[in-house]
Amino acid sequence: MGAISQYLRDTRAELRHVAWPTQMQTIIYTILIALISVSLSLYLGFFDFLFTGALAQVVNKLPASSPVSVEQSIATSTLATTTTTTTTQPLNSGIPNPAR
Repeated sequence: MGAISQYLRDTRAELRHVAWPTQMQTIIYTILIALISVSLSLYLGFFDFLFTGALAQVVNKLPASSPVSVEQSIATSTLATTTTTTTTQPLNSGIPNPAR
């Protein structure tokens, strides 16, 4: 128990050496940090808005691709082996069906 009380006495002695800010300094620093935080969030939000809009414009200008069915992708992937197979299993065949 003596080690804990010695630790607390040493901590208290060290805290007396700390140069604590005045109330006015604390208020000024708090306001300054709040202003910097708001400014930084507006700055980042502005650039996020710009880049998101620019990316949306680029994506809209890209040509639309037609959807590829499962049969087409299997036929094109097995073209190298010269054997094409089509499957009639549903896409979610790995998921158990409670209705079966």
